[in-house]
Amino acid sequence: MQTLIRWTNLATMALASAFMILMMSHITADVALRFLFNGRLIGTLEIVSFYYMVVIVFLSLGYVELRGGHIRVDLFAKMMPQDVQIGLYVLACGVGLVFFGMLFWQSLHDALSATARAEEAMSNFTFYIWPARWALPLGFAGIWLAVLSNLLKSVTQRRAL
Repeated sequence: MQTLIRWTNLATMALASAFMILMMSHITADVALRFLFNGRLIGTLEIVSFYYMVVIVFLSLGYVELRGGHIRVDLFAKMMPQDVQIGLYVLACGVGLVFFGMLFWQSLHDALSATARAEEAMSNFTFYIWPARWALPLGFAGIWLAVLSNLLKSVTQRRAL
């Protein structure tokens, strides 16, 4: 199960990385057009803001959690006995599972609603933003799975990660 979770989060991270490369290429092309030909790509700001940035941030959440890359404040926890550290870690993972589960559920509801009404942003052109709404439930599902994996790993290894 942990291998499946790891591969799932690697896949979403690869997708987020592809969007980052796409964003860099898009912005570079826009800057080059402005500098060389006094032109521009229409909608660069909207596409970067509503698509690229959202996908990059949310799809990478699970991968970062698996790698232990999120900010942790464990100054006092490290001074406690090993059993207390494990208990606190299991408690934190349980709270994380509830929290990210609720975020997944709500963002899934929002994505379904936005898709049903073909949500769009106010712009000089028709700019649909409902596809970007799906990055949130995918990202929250990824981090939920990563927290579950870390919890299982912590329990089997009998140590706080």
